[in-house]
Amino acid sequence: MLEKVYGRNLVAETLKLGRVRKVWCLPGHPFLKEVKEAKIPYEIVDRRKLDQFSHSGNHQGIVAEAEAYPLYEVEDMLKEKDGLLIILDGLKDPQNLGAILRTVDCAGADGVIFKKHNSVKLNATAAKVSCGAIEYVKAAEVTNLVQTIKKLKEKGYWILAADAGGTSAYDEMKYDMNIALVIGAEGEGISRLVKEQCDFVVSLPMKGHLDSLNASVAAGILIYQIVSERAHRG
Repeated sequence: MLEKVYGRNLVAETLKLGRVRKVWCLPGHPFLKEVKEAKIPYEIVDRRKLDQFSHSGNHQGIVAEAEAYPLYEVEDMLKEKDGLLIILDGLKDPQNLGAILRTVDCAGADGVIFKKHNSVKLNATAAKVSCGAIEYVKAAEVTNLVQTIKKLKEKGYWILAADAGGTSAYDEMKYDMNIALVIGAEGEGISRLVKEQCDFVVSLPMKGHLDSLNASVAAGILIYQIVSERAHRG
């Protein structure tokens, strides 16, 4: 299966990994030399054509057709010590997914898990926002999050949820165990059945006029809190 990717950073990473099958770009584009050297078919087109391919996205003068992003099994992401997985419960905004993928890669977390149905997908928008991180972060689609969480518990993972009604402060916990961090959907939060499976529920302080954070921002704060606490352990 092939799909369109666009933007200089993303196309560069996709080229580097050998997934590009065809390129469309503006005349004289700086990546054209690399495309020719890789012997990838290409067409010189006008900006209107690129706008159509990218749905008027910020393509920066280049669009590529590439192999679909690979998906992994959850078992491919597991670690014996200091594991850190991100579970997305009903997230639908690909921009949030892209931002989370970027944070996961930068922080060195082990992967992202989301539902196969009625949930966000690895697509061109998520790829663009991730700035190429989508090429490196392991992602798994699962049919049932609750069953996946139960299996993670059997593998020694503790389930941590981020929710406004959390009973623990995020910066007062010890994260010295394998963790699967659950981030809820925009506006809806974490579903009841998933929350019932969580071992800990933490909240972030809200001291302004708003009572919630964007999902990717909340994920970023918590991911780096976990990584930081582990780095300073002992």
